[in-house]
Amino acid sequence: MSYILSLDAGTTSIKGILFNEDGHILAGDLQEYNLITPAPDIVEIEPETYWDVSKKVIRHIISKARIAPKKISVLGISSQGETVICMDKDGKPLRKAIVWLDNRAKDEADKIKKRFGIDEIYKITGQPDVVPTWTSSKILWLQKNEPAIIEKTHKVLLVEDYLIYKLTGKYATERSVVSTTLYFNIRNGKWYKEMLKFIGISEEQLPELKYSSEIVGNISLKASKETGLDVETIVSSGAMDQIAGAIGAGNIKPGVITETTGTAMAICTTVDKPTYDSKKRLPCQYNAIKDSYVLIPWIATAGMVFKWFRDEFGNNKTYSELCENADKVPPGSDGLILLPHLSGASCPEFNPKAKGVFFGITLSHKKEHFTRAILESIAFMLKRNLEVLQEMGIQINEVISLGGAAKSNLWLKIKADVVNKKFVTVECDEAACLGIAMLSGVASGIFKNLEQAVKKMVHIKDTVLPDKKNNKIYEKAYKRYLEIYNTAENIYYEKEKQK
Repeated sequence: MSYILSLDAGTTSIKGILFNEDGHILAGDLQEYNLITPAPDIVEIEPETYWDVSKKVIRHIISKARIAPKKISVLGISSQGETVICMDKDGKPLRKAIVWLDNRAKDEADKIKKRFGIDEIYKITGQPDVVPTWTSSKILWLQKNEPAIIEKTHKVLLVEDYLIYKLTGKYATERSVVSTTLYFNIRNGKWYKEMLKFIGISEEQLPELKYSSEIVGNISLKASKETGLDVETIVSSGAMDQIAGAIGAGNIKPGVITETTGTAMAICTTVDKPTYDSKKRLPCQYNAIKDSYVLIPWIATAGMVFKWFRDEFGNNKTYSELCENADKVPPGSDGLILLPHLSGASCPEFNPKAKGVFFGITLSHKKEHFTRAILESIAFMLKRNLEVLQEMGIQINEVISLGGAAKSNLWLKIKADVVNKKFVTVECDEAACLGIAMLSGVASGIFKNLEQAVKKMVHIKDTVLPDKKNNKIYEKAYKRYLEIYNTAENIYYEKEKQK
């Protein structure tokens, strides 16, 4: 039997899972790391952190699995998008990576929007707005503020690209992970040349474009010594983490809805051609499946809000312990409502100026109320985006729930009650890693195609049905949530005008 190793490089952690051909886990490991946040809009990390943590994860997995490294046929990677890593000609980072959450490039986003117009941007890149999140905005900021860095930059990489380089010594990327850079044309699957010219980088400064499930190369001798992997193990092109998770749940054809709540939240539905929202409220991206696309509404701060709350106010309690206490609070959190926009609002508002707000605090509210309000706020954001998909004609009968939040029975129940739909979970909690394993299995020839991989590796676990009584409570809370957002937005923009 062949074994497949998947790495999932998230915003605050790297996970690794070793699978067999049936989708069963032999060993796994997760290592967290901290971001550098010296100011409200600045979020960075030393690029070497990604590699150092990956090495640790890989070595732990090999040790736990107790198998010879040469039995690992293929390794694939899923990662966050947008994070910028500038490399010199010797393959070393020139500065800290600018993480996707970084919001400093507001002026640059406005310049891009003014130069190209939203209609052209949406048509070519599938992104309905220009925000500081996108890689192009960040690169334009570097051009203005750190031109010497761009001048010395040999390659501009994303996180997946960086890890591929460290593993193989080759510069390669793939189309799903670059779909949110704003310099990739989803319609022809090539670089968006006009955008590259405007932000001041050349095609030569970018890695080689590949489709998902392509072989990049073998583990290099240097990487073999550092990780314990065998040089005969191949590395395949991976996918953007949210898209990998959708594939890991069997979302490979139209008619399936998946939602992943990790650091961020992403809702994915597969479509067979570029599909646009007339109101420009959600993006369409290139899929990890060739000649396929995904509608992928996303929320920048989902699980990240819960992590922030745990780290700052959790008194060393685990997520499970916090949820256990929150389960004692009634639906609606006794009137406490959160706007979870701790790093701006994403779909469907696209408002980088939005801030987080706890509304309705009284002397009777306890810490567990705040925990539950956080969980409910993310469910409200999910409902908000599913409503947009329904307006576009997407049918939603059930939702497959993925990510770390899918491990919480309370959070699943809240989502089902808020959305008023059946929620399904899969046996593999780490669907992004499973999706990458499926794509890598196709690349290495273990599977003939993704359909075969789904049959072998994807297994349904649980089903959660909505409670009608709770849904009525949440309908009122959801309306109040929308009212609070609209009011807070008006107040904040009025404050901006007065400056």
